[in-house]
Amino acid sequence: MEPFVVNTVATGLASMEDGARPVPELLYIQSWKRKVQGLTAGFTGRHGGVSEVPYDSLNCAFHVGDEPEKVIRNRQLIAEQLGFAAEAWTCGEQVHGNHVAVVKATDRGRGFMDRASAFQDTDGLLTDVPGILLTSFYADCVPLYFCDPVRRVIGLAHAGWKGTVAEIALKMVQTMQTEFGSRPSDLLAAIGPSIGPEAYEVDEHVMSHIRVLEHDCPGNDDWEGSIYFPLTGGKTLLDLKQCNRHIMMKAGILPSHIECTTLCTSSRSDLFFSYRKEGGITGRMASWIGLEER
Repeated sequence: MEPFVVNTVATGLASMEDGARPVPELLYIQSWKRKVQGLTAGFTGRHGGVSEVPYDSLNCAFHVGDEPEKVIRNRQLIAEQLGFAAEAWTCGEQVHGNHVAVVKATDRGRGFMDRASAFQDTDGLLTDVPGILLTSFYADCVPLYFCDPVRRVIGLAHAGWKGTVAEIALKMVQTMQTEFGSRPSDLLAAIGPSIGPEAYEVDEHVMSHIRVLEHDCPGNDDWEGSIYFPLTGGKTLLDLKQCNRHIMMKAGILPSHIECTTLCTSSRSDLFFSYRKEGGITGRMASWIGLEER
């Protein structure tokens, strides 16, 4: 069953001409809402915001060239829809690395209004503070979600191919262990909408790193034919979602605790932005996770 469920409250296509308030298109990790009290986690679609072409309309990122005022308004709309104050929105300046930041109460709102105040050079965020809405940005890369329901710790990680081979998923689990005392067997994890293997063609440079990763994930079957699919001319189709799933299992997360989407950002351009499909000029979706204040 698909874990990311589109909200049915609204289509996100409310008319702006008649003054109607746009309603953001949101996909929730439905099962987590039932498992963990006060938790919200999910992924934004591309509709229901105020940005104009080519960022139409729910662009969530500053760095793509959109008008900053419209990005801020889109973020406000999303936070309000989730029941959080806009100032709860907290994010990092992503660099395709594996640095993980622990977000304290005093960090709430970093990156909401501008890029300069975000956590710099950071692709992973963790917190145990209620009332903080962790967010990160995508247009084909893989969003990773983490939750410790016992110690009430939550996290997000951004994993392109570089973050994947740098094992940011493993780094997230290790940081949860050292900073919060989390046990990997308690953790819930999810892998969100990203480019699928049918649309993600990579070269031998990328594959040389993937083969090292394959060798370092013990107990797994041969990845060729299930996670990567060689083509002619030195190209390969790659399933980044499944790479990250294996890294999560290597970190000690139980396979039954990992939710993995089937949604592809490239094939579902009606629902998502896709960097590859749209030639690099497009908006960004956001992943989010937050614990409501009691």
